[in-house]
Amino acid sequence: MARKLNEINASSMADISFLLLIFFLVTTSMNVSTGLTRRLPPPLPPDQKPQDIDIKKRNIFVVKINSLNQLLVQGEEMNIRDLKEKAKEFVKNEANDAHLPEKFAKEFETLGVVEYTRDHVISVQNDVDTQYQAYIDVQNELVAAYNELRNELSQLKFGKKFDELNEMQQKDVQTVYPQKISEAEPKNYGGSN
Repeated sequence: MARKLNEINASSMADISFLLLIFFLVTTSMNVSTGLTRRLPPPLPPDQKPQDIDIKKRNIFVVKINSLNQLLVQGEEMNIRDLKEKAKEFVKNEANDAHLPEKFAKEFETLGVVEYTRDHVISVQNDVDTQYQAYIDVQNELVAAYNELRNELSQLKFGKKFDELNEMQQKDVQTVYPQKISEAEPKNYGGSN
């Protein structure tokens, strides 16, 4: 006599699989990429028209990145390795060069009288086809230039790094070297600068 095998009831397997899936989705941590920290200007009220800001050409440091990720800095081709030093030279304008940003003297509570380039702007312009990594590399070099300038001034005036200064000292050093990086809307520059 043939014995009939009992079937295993699999109707609840779908429910168990679904619950396990939900459990793993809820408990798994995702690696979240971080972006650039940039403060955007607040939106203009609807009744206010945008003002034209008069910036002298000597106060603008133009960095263009084309679709081949090549740099054109102040009209000259440049390697990414040289960008930080060129940006520092521009922002600092140590020799008060007439082709670099204007210098102004101001007395600070913690620094004394300091001449600095208060109106300088670094303008980053990239092609619509620029690779994100090239854009990030340029941003990193420019931020590193500001960090080095702040550390150099901190060492000169206080004998310690910028991070080790008190709040008032940091504020004054940041006023001398404010991070002014302007990002233009991507354009189509093509393959050559």
